[in-house]
Amino acid sequence: MIDYKKVLALIPARGGSKSIPKKNIANLCGKPLIAWTIETAKKTPEIDKVIVSTDDLEIAEIAIKYGAEVQMRPSELASDNSLVINTMHYVIKELQKKQDYYDYIILLEATSPMREVEDISKCIKMIYENSLDSVATFKEADLNPHRAWKIENDVPTTFIDDVIPWLPRQQLPSAYQLNGAVYITKVDTLLKSNKELLLGEIGAVTMPKDRSVDIDDLIDFTLAELVLKKRIEEKGY
Repeated sequence: MIDYKKVLALIPARGGSKSIPKKNIANLCGKPLIAWTIETAKKTPEIDKVIVSTDDLEIAEIAIKYGAEVQMRPSELASDNSLVINTMHYVIKELQKKQDYYDYIILLEATSPMREVEDISKCIKMIYENSLDSVATFKEADLNPHRAWKIENDVPTTFIDDVIPWLPRQQLPSAYQLNGAVYITKVDTLLKSNKELLLGEIGAVTMPKDRSVDIDDLIDFTLAELVLKKRIEEKGY
């Protein structure tokens, strides 16, 4: 809670995964992947409730073990084509049926285990203190758009017209991309949206590259292991 405003953290975790079997509960440095996100959310002082939404009983069991509440979701919200916003709507409405209301909802994907409490807290404080509708975390872009190309009929041209892709990095304009670690939105605002998670008055919190690992495949998983092992050696967690 922040100044009597209630905050819900939602961790969506469906059972199906093609890139890494049972990815959400794969062992990452001694703990299931999802446990890293649950524990960070539980340590964030402004968060009132942590819910894992899943269609998988094994994920549900592990989520409860690490301190989250679980809401089972219908199969139509757990397919490859399902939009996460539909799951968010479902979770909010199911809670409201029980007279359990929240002012803000935070989406925390289990595939971003590197985020820390300070990243989540910064987003919560920004949306509240600046009276915003939504806030998300960003990182420096992996590829500056001034260096992007398009190829048509085997002919390459710069993706943005009239730019010079050969300039040194220091001379290029700063560019950022969503890193998928934290999204927070006013509940009332989110319920009016069918697709967008960022809408209305938007704020941005930037995160360093080493906390912006988003696990999609085995290469990402290996990178996360290396970064986490170094963090554990240096900080003990």
